[in-house]
Amino acid sequence: MLEALAVAHEATAADEVPVGCVVYDSSGKCVARAFDRRQHGADPLAHAEVLAIRQAASAQGDWRLDAMTLVVTLEPCPMCAGIILMARVGRVIFGATSPKWGAAGSRADWLTAGVFPHRPEVIGGVLAAECGQLLTDHFRNHRKGENL
Repeated sequence: MLEALAVAHEATAADEVPVGCVVYDSSGKCVARAFDRRQHGADPLAHAEVLAIRQAASAQGDWRLDAMTLVVTLEPCPMCAGIILMARVGRVIFGATSPKWGAAGSRADWLTAGVFPHRPEVIGGVLAAECGQLLTDHFRNHRKGENL
């Protein structure tokens, strides 16, 4: 999670929403890292998880990421949870919960509810205070009143 937090800090420096994501292979080697790029790319699909999953699949040469671990600073939204399921990511570790958009237990549980054929291992709340504070600070300083 410390690496994902470092990536989230890169997002802050780029004036993007500070969500960082890293993907590790089964040996623990980082094969992908990304942060949200929705603001400057004007791309609603440019969530950190989407970008990192694309990188990981490309690095591996296969879309099936069942031996990979995705680490992200914020609980995945429904879109990202869907991509995690479709890419067959083996393990998901997230930091802060997302009461508005969380699809790994906060608002909905797409990843472990058993309603889809793939069910990754999910570990939430890792360094949650640090991950959440980074987001709180960002929105307080840059996006007051905007409903992102």
